[in-house]
Amino acid sequence: MNDLAISLDTVWMLLAAMLVFWMQPGFALCEAGFTQGKNTVNILMKNFVDFMLGSLLYFFVGFGFMFGSDGAGFIGAPNWGDLSFYKGDLPVEGFLIFETVFCATSATIVSGAMAERTKFSMYMIYSAFISLLIYPVEGHWTWGGGWLADLGFHDFAGSAIVHSVGGVLALIGAIALGPRRGKYAKDGTSRAIPGHSLALAALGVFILWLGWFGFNPGSQLAASGEVNRIAISHVFLTTNLSAAAGGAATLFLSWIKYGKPSLSMMLNGVLAGLVGITAGCDLVSPWGAVIIGTICGIVLVFAIEFFDHKLHIDDPVGASSVHGVCGILGTLLTGLLATDGGLFYGGGWHFLGVQSLGILVIDAWAAVCGFLLFFGIKKFFGLRVEARVEDEGLDIYEHGESCYN
Repeated sequence: MNDLAISLDTVWMLLAAMLVFWMQPGFALCEAGFTQGKNTVNILMKNFVDFMLGSLLYFFVGFGFMFGSDGAGFIGAPNWGDLSFYKGDLPVEGFLIFETVFCATSATIVSGAMAERTKFSMYMIYSAFISLLIYPVEGHWTWGGGWLADLGFHDFAGSAIVHSVGGVLALIGAIALGPRRGKYAKDGTSRAIPGHSLALAALGVFILWLGWFGFNPGSQLAASGEVNRIAISHVFLTTNLSAAAGGAATLFLSWIKYGKPSLSMMLNGVLAGLVGITAGCDLVSPWGAVIIGTICGIVLVFAIEFFDHKLHIDDPVGASSVHGVCGILGTLLTGLLATDGGLFYGGGWHFLGVQSLGILVIDAWAAVCGFLLFFGIKKFFGLRVEARVEDEGLDIYEHGESCYN
């Protein structure tokens, strides 16, 4: 019976890993749809590079940095491709691939915010650095049994560890690059640069929604036994409810604010709900999931306006708002709405305090590393393509081919 249970758990983990991998084409289509057609090859290429480089670097070094032992809780020892250090009931190869697809997701988030003006060669450098060091270190603090895990920090599937880190890096990268040419008038007015295909963007979000059913329930890492059966079923429900609430909240708010229901804004609202619920999907009730999704969907609209109109930070796909702001919100709301330990359920201030500390240090780590990485590349190598390349499209100049012939 024990062997049967381990086999079932292994199959569930690998199935979930396949669903999370399927989020890569979701991100690719979403980002491509929200950007101009002349840069589509570049967008698709970057999403492949994230997974290819991430898979190799995480296998060779990052997995050890994240799950290896260090005795101090800051960073594990590099494994240099040797997997024998990891001890667990599930096959280490399966656990490695499950964690690899999460690592690739964090790196992919950044590509959308820096789209349409980044040198491809420099993109490869910072994508590799995210998978090699930035993600594994803060992952070690939490999922790797480091010091934040010892304090009781809870991030079931990665609102903070994956999404807020990707969102913060996206924000720093967009600041380092500067806005796309023609994005802001001389008086500071923001000009819309429409994406070339909302059909692609919508399909991408549907794929991401599906992939999240591996991202969140799969983080239980088990399906055998009554406890695990109930747990993954509960997480499926809370994940879906938060996504639906996030999309609906953004739909109606954008309708009220702009006079028309916006598809592009609603798509990001769905993602906002998914990002927000990812931290506490196992601890909050179904009603709590609806509340989290609604709050994230509402805040998203104002966050996008704030970054664009007030700060003049050009993020073509809204990654800073969707993943950064809503990742932070979801982590904090878990401290309020968790049925076991949440402030609103009589758990006191301790859990919320730990969640606040955790998201603060995780995102501070991402911000410092992102600043050194992006501004370092900008100073020594140049991060942005030339004006002519940006005007005529990265596809032909950077890759020698066009997506639409």
